[in-house]
Amino acid sequence: MHVIMDTGPWVAFIDRSEARHKECVGWLRQFNGSIFSSEAVLTEVLYLLNFSYRSQSAAIDFVLKGAVSLVPLSLESLKKTEKLMEKYKDIPMDYADATLVSLADDLSIHHIITFDKHFNIYRPSSKQPFLMLP
Repeated sequence: MHVIMDTGPWVAFIDRSEARHKECVGWLRQFNGSIFSSEAVLTEVLYLLNFSYRSQSAAIDFVLKGAVSLVPLSLESLKKTEKLMEKYKDIPMDYADATLVSLADDLSIHHIITFDKHFNIYRPSSKQPFLMLP
């Protein structure tokens, strides 16, 4: 299985004080597949970890140790991201969420690890709704 990971669960995996930490760790332990995300999401994660070197290092280690694959945006994906932000401007859709929808579209992935209810509304070009985890 291939999944896209959003900011909230990534922070919860690392920060033991997060309300959903145990739930996320349990999900990750049983998960068998590939997790993808964007640099925009990693940037949000690092910011939310509040300048704690230890926590930020743990977030980066998710990538360095292969738990999460960061997929860089191509120029075409960046154009798609901007169009998504325009389409969902009334919600509004932030840049990190737009990169995830674009990434899901590029990789044909419909499973997303998120706490963000907006992903019930967002759709990749296939119009297939996201299946939200955990």
